[in-house]
Amino acid sequence: MATRIRGIRGLRPASRAEGGRPPLLRELLLVTGLFLVYKFGRLLANGHETRAFHNADRVWDAERALHLPGEGAIQQLLLHGEPLIRVANTYYAAVHFPATIAFLAWLYWRRPAHYLWSRRVLALVTGAALALHILVPLAPPRMLAAAGLVDTARVYGPSVYGATPEADSMANQFAAMPSLHFGWALMVAIGLIAATRSPLRRWWLLHPVLTLLVIVGTANHYWLDALAATVLLGLALLVVPAPARPSAPPEPPAVPRARSAAGAVPAGVLR
Repeated sequence: MATRIRGIRGLRPASRAEGGRPPLLRELLLVTGLFLVYKFGRLLANGHETRAFHNADRVWDAERALHLPGEGAIQQLLLHGEPLIRVANTYYAAVHFPATIAFLAWLYWRRPAHYLWSRRVLALVTGAALALHILVPLAPPRMLAAAGLVDTARVYGPSVYGATPEADSMANQFAAMPSLHFGWALMVAIGLIAATRSPLRRWWLLHPVLTLLVIVGTANHYWLDALAATVLLGLALLVVPAPARPSAPPEPPAVPRARSAAGAVPAGVLR
């Protein structure tokens, strides 16, 4: 009875037939390792301020040559009210990691095959992004004088970065391209769309859309940072085979019907 109730409520854990579930301890160690590589690997790119600002000038000029909308247009929308910009800063600071962890945890419990696929894709994207952060250091638009943008996190809070890059011991502030904020958010949406059958599942795309507006409006990333993350994610999705979509629930068995002179009635039902 308990199994039936869990199945009805959609809380039933995945079975071996649905792909099996990898050992929890191993996965915790792997995901923790991925987080540590993300957090501390970025520090390897510190000390390249001159190159970072030179690359920022080139990215800014490239965006203007491509006639992309200025990042300042999005920021001006957020700056219409201080509560709105604080919400954007909070979204940038507080949603990135928890949303990704919740996504992986749900997949681990309900869709193990999709969990393994998503974890592999995220690891590949993160590794490639960290390599680019080291090879191509890039100052974010909030540091670029030509952009004329406000460092909203520093002015309005909350901020996840130190007051100056030199004083920041936990993050490389010259790692704007590609944007892992956007890359991870896009994978969360793609993973949930692939792993579920709800007709509303495409609403998950709001997460990367909001993330894009936030990272640009808070002057933490350029448009091209999100584009670079999208390209990396697309390549990773081509390399890592995707699991089969979850099957639809079986149709309930039809009630056999017997015909009589008076019409069709369910078999076994007394008239």
